[in-house]
Amino acid sequence: MVGLGTAAALAGPVWSASPATVTANATANERQRERLQREAARAPRLREGDVLGLVAPAGFVGDRFGVEEIAATVRAMGLVPRLAPNLTARAGYLAGSDAARADDLMAMFADDEVRAVMAVRGGWGTARILPLLDFAAIAAKPKLFCGFSDNTALHLALAAHHCAPSIHGPNASASWNPFAWDSFRALAFEGATPRYAVERVAGTSLRARGTGPRTLHGGKAQGRLLGGNLTVLSALCGTPYLPDFTGAILFLEDTNESEYRIDRMLTQLALAGVLDKVAGIVFGQCTGCHNPDGGFSNYTLYEVLDDRLGKLGVPAFQGLSFGHIANQLAIPVGVEARIDADAGTLDVLEAVVA
Repeated sequence: MVGLGTAAALAGPVWSASPATVTANATANERQRERLQREAARAPRLREGDVLGLVAPAGFVGDRFGVEEIAATVRAMGLVPRLAPNLTARAGYLAGSDAARADDLMAMFADDEVRAVMAVRGGWGTARILPLLDFAAIAAKPKLFCGFSDNTALHLALAAHHCAPSIHGPNASASWNPFAWDSFRALAFEGATPRYAVERVAGTSLRARGTGPRTLHGGKAQGRLLGGNLTVLSALCGTPYLPDFTGAILFLEDTNESEYRIDRMLTQLALAGVLDKVAGIVFGQCTGCHNPDGGFSNYTLYEVLDDRLGKLGVPAFQGLSFGHIANQLAIPVGVEARIDADAGTLDVLEAVVA
C-alpha cells in the first residue's frame, strides 16, 4: 500500500489556485449558468397576427376612447389586442385595486393565446402588486413583457425571480414614432442584437452643445443589462424584487426630478451597495431634471452624475436615447451587453427573444 506522502510525490506537485483565481472562475461559471438559464427561459418572438395582452399595472386609462386608440395602435403593429378588464377601472390614481391589477397580469401570462404582454402606461402602483404575483408561474410560461417608467418595478422583479428577459421600451399608449417602433420591432419581432450609439449631430455651428456621449469614466465593460427608471429602482432597495447587480451593466433614466433628488437616489444606490457591484453604467435621458428655482448655486445634472458615477472607477457614460422621450430606444432587460464609455456605445450581445 502506498502512503499518502508517497502518492503525492509520485503525482507531482500539488497546484493550488489563488483566491483571486478561484473567485474569477466562480464568477465566470456563475455567469455561464445565468446565460444558459436566460437562453432556456427566453420568450418566443412576436409574429404578425399574434395576440398582445394589454394591462395596467399602475395608472388607469381615462376612458374607453383612450382604450380604443391604444387598441388601434396595437393593430397597426400587426398584432391583435387583448384588453385586461381593469384598463379603465379606477381606485384613486390606480387602475383598480391591487388585487384586480395583479389578477389582470397573471391572467395574461396564463392565457396560452397571448404571445406577449405590454403595459398601457406607467404612473405609480406597479410595486404594490409585486407581492401578489406568482413569479414561478410566470417563469413557467415565458412571455415577453414590455413597458417602461413605473413598469421598471416589474422588469426588475422578473429578473430577480429568473423569469424571461423583457423589454424596457414604450408603453402601449405612446406615440410610437418610426424611431421607437423600429427599435422595438428589431428586438421583439426579429430577435436583433443591435448596437446603440449616442448621436453625434453634425451642423454648421462650431459649438455642438449636447452632442455625443458625456463620458463620466472611460473604458469598456460587459455584463447582464439591468435597470430602468431611477426613482422606481431606488425605491425597491431592501426588497426581494431587486436582482443581484454583481457584474451587471446598469442602465438608468428619469424625468421631472430636481438635481438634488437624482443625487439622493444615486446616493441611496451607493449606500445600498448596488453601485459597488456593477461593471458599468449607462445613463440615458433625464427629461426635465432641473430645479425649477434655477440659479448657479445648484449642481447641474451632469455635475451630479460626474460626482456620483464618475468616481466609481467603472466605465460610465450618459446620452443614449432612452427614457421619457419620443425617440425612445427599446432596451432589453436581463441579457448580456457590452458598453464602450469613450465611444458612447451599447452592444446587445444576446437576443431578448427565442
